[in-house]
Amino acid sequence: MLRALSRPAVKLVERYLPDPYVFVLILTIVAACAAIAIERQSPLAVLTYWGDGFWNLLTFSMQMLLVLVTGFMLASSPPVKRLLASLAGLANNAGAAILLVTLVSLAASWINWGFGLVVGALFAKELARKVRVDYRLLVASAYSGFVVWHGGLAGSVPLTIATDGHFSMEQIGVIGTGETIFSWFNLAIVAALFIAVPLVNRMMLPGEKESVYIDPALLGDDDDNRPRITRPAERLENSVTLALLVGVPGLIYLISYFVGGGGLNLNVVNFMFLFLAIVLHRRPQSLLNSLNEGIKGGAGIVIQFPFYAGIMAIMIQSGLAETMSQWMISFATETSLPFWTFLSAGIVNIFVPSGGGQWAVQAPVVIPAAQALGVEIPRAAMAVAWGDAWTNLLQPFWALPVLGIAGLKAKDIMGFCLIQLFVTGILISIGLTWF
Repeated sequence: MLRALSRPAVKLVERYLPDPYVFVLILTIVAACAAIAIERQSPLAVLTYWGDGFWNLLTFSMQMLLVLVTGFMLASSPPVKRLLASLAGLANNAGAAILLVTLVSLAASWINWGFGLVVGALFAKELARKVRVDYRLLVASAYSGFVVWHGGLAGSVPLTIATDGHFSMEQIGVIGTGETIFSWFNLAIVAALFIAVPLVNRMMLPGEKESVYIDPALLGDDDDNRPRITRPAERLENSVTLALLVGVPGLIYLISYFVGGGGLNLNVVNFMFLFLAIVLHRRPQSLLNSLNEGIKGGAGIVIQFPFYAGIMAIMIQSGLAETMSQWMISFATETSLPFWTFLSAGIVNIFVPSGGGQWAVQAPVVIPAAQALGVEIPRAAMAVAWGDAWTNLLQPFWALPVLGIAGLKAKDIMGFCLIQLFVTGILISIGLTWF
């Protein structure tokens, strides 16, 4: 049944979903028009919000570009390629490849979202070298594991409210991760997704005639050929000693950082990926060759993230995001508030694809509503978190690193992700409402 449902979904998306750059242009126009029509903002005011906020994600954009590039360099190092190849050897047919890449992506994304995006995409490429499998579904499966990130160890909403001095502390205090990430209802949702998402991906596997395969030769060369050194400069470019003199101290710093109680964040993940890559490539020239290959997939991030920053500024500054949230939960009850909060967060996420930014928008609405209806604050907060993660299956913003690594377009994978959107939405709703 799921295979039959996926066919029209894939064809629909392939036909009508534009390139993510066109998608963000359309979203910009929609957000601006909605702010003018609904919030009664003047066109000049909306234009000012957009222009002032356009560069607000520059730091984040660079971080995301580095997630892609440093992750690619790490995964393309000879030892990691051998490890991925060994894991890929566990899959001896297309169905096993789909299950394996989904499970690896789910586990990696639960640990850290940036880690999950990169590892899932690179493992999909490695599997495609070993197994004849529909490449679109393989990459879609790698991306679908990302749906669990906000219920995992790097979830920005639960980590924010667990941090002393957070912006809602006077209203709700500090809420530990034992009540959010490691709560019974959240772990039940994660467990359900670990079972359902791989099985759904496996059941969508197209038949031989409908599958789209990729020539393994197009996925890059696995050989680690040592160059002939003819110049003194080339000796430096291929000096293992030079790489280790810089790479090893970087890793020592990381050990000291974690021993001292430091946690994972984007900067730490990128630092870890970079210095592991330096050590594992061993030769600077090998690292640079990998960099030149990995940077090709970052064009979408460079051009699109500023537009999303502008959209977020319109949504937040005009009050449109708050209006949408208030409307969605205005008819909620004690039982249904988590569901409507989840749904509203999913809709807001299409326009504000940032977990931390979305909590800043929705917390002033969700917290008073939960307190008035007697709903547990941790459950309401996780409803926002899961809503933010859920519609990433539809919003191509977070798929850009995966698509860049895999060499595909959003329309190639989003049809399969659309099916997962409905399945995971049902499971998460049940977990938030009745567990």
